Amino acid sequence: MKAVAVNQFKSIPQVMDLPEPALKDGTIRIRLAAAGLNPFDWKLVDGILEEQMPHVFPLILGVDGAGVVEAVGAGVTRFKAGDQVYGQMLHNPVGEGSYAEFVTVPESAAIAIAPHSISLADAAALPTSGMTAMQLIERSGLTAGQKVLVIGATGGVGSFITQIAKERGIHVIATVSDDEAAARIRQLGAAETINYKTAPVEEQFAGGADALFDLVGNKSGFEKMLSLVKKGGKAYTTQFVADKDHLHELGLKGGNFETKGSPASLDALRDLADNGKLTVPVDRRIPLDQAPVAIADSRTGKSKGKTILLINESLG
Repeated sequence: MKAVAVNQFKSIPQVMDLPEPALKDGTIRIRLAAAGLNPFDWKLVDGILEEQMPHVFPLILGVDGAGVVEAVGAGVTRFKAGDQVYGQMLHNPVGEGSYAEFVTVPESAAIAIAPHSISLADAAALPTSGMTAMQLIERSGLTAGQKVLVIGATGGVGSFITQIAKERGIHVIATVSDDEAAARIRQLGAAETINYKTAPVEEQFAGGADALFDLVGNKSGFEKMLSLVKKGGKAYTTQFVADKDHLHELGLKGGNFETKGSPASLDALRDLADNGKLTVPVDRRIPLDQAPVAIADSRTGKSKGKTILLINESLG
C-alpha cells in the first residue's frame, strides 16, 4: 500500500510502498478515504512520544482519519464490515498511522461511526481538533454570556472552539492576522476580533475575559496574556508552557491542556455536525503524495484551517 512514513526520528517524511497492516483479534481494518493533518503528526516524527510508547519503523504518520471498515477481527462487537468510521488512529505501537491506504486499529481506540451529513474526507479532519475544542470548553466551565479570548483562533482547533462556543452562547474574542481571517472567523461565530499585527493584543483588549485559550503561544506569550483574564478565571495552553504556580499566584486556574480521545467525544461531535452546528473549516485538500510538503508547511504554524490528505476519494 502507499503510505507516508519515516525510517527514523527527525527525518523527512517520504511516500513509501509498505505492506498492508494485518488484521488481529480485537482490531478493525479500515480502508481510509482521507487523513487529517495535525501539528502533532510532525511532533511524532520529532519523537514527542519516544519515551512514552514503543514505536515501529518505518513509522507511518497520521493520527486522524476516516474510512470504511473492511474487516473486523475476532471479538470485535462495536463495528462491522461496511461501517463508515472516523477518529484517532494512534495506538500502541506508534507508527501504524492514518497517512496510508489502510490502517488496523484496536476496537477500543477513539473511533466512532462517522457523521452522515459530511463527506468522509471532511470527517477525517474533525477528530483531534474537534475533541480538543470541545474538551477545552467543557474543562473551562464557560457558560452562556461569558467571554473567552482565543489566541490562534483561525486554525483548526480555534475554528471549532469558535463554533462550539457560539452554539453555547459564549462570547468569543478571536485573534487574527488580517481582515480576511477576521471575516472568516466572524462567520464561524466570533463576536470580536483582534488583529495582533496591528498592535499587541494586550493594548487592544482591556481585559476581563472569563477564560483564555492559547493555542499557539510560547511561555512568554502565554504569560503575557494572563493579565487579560479575570481573577478566578481559567487559562489554558495547548503548547505545554504553563506554570501552575504562577497561575495560582495570579488567582487563576487552568494550565497545560491535553486532549483525551474517546468514542463519546466523537459521538458528540458527530451529533453537532449532523445537526448543522459544526462546519469543518478546510484550508486545502491534497493528494497523499503531497503530505511531506504539507507537513513542512504545518511546522510554520500558519494554517487557515484544516489540511485534508485525500487517499481514496471513491469512498466519499
